[in-house]
Amino acid sequence: MLHSLVTEILAQAPNPAPVAPPGAEGLGTDIISWFKWVALIAGVAGLIACGIMMMIGRRNRSSMAADGASGIPWAVGGLMVVSLASVVVSAIV
Repeated sequence: MLHSLVTEILAQAPNPAPVAPPGAEGLGTDIISWFKWVALIAGVAGLIACGIMMMIGRRNRSSMAADGASGIPWAVGGLMVVSLASVVVSAIV
């Protein structure tokens, strides 16, 4: 009984497609592209920082080298999240 009532209410709920406000059609795309650009620059800088830490930590600073090496998957993972964000959101919506 409760399940059929919930199903009936959800079936009647409107689900309109997202629409940009008038005059702001390109603003959303611009903001997303700016954030993506900043994230890609940060990803490159993060990978460079990991490499520098590994080079400096090679001699007598093994913990610094290990920190640099362990930072690489995080930097690559962050780049993957940024790159796939629009695909994931489109799949969910």
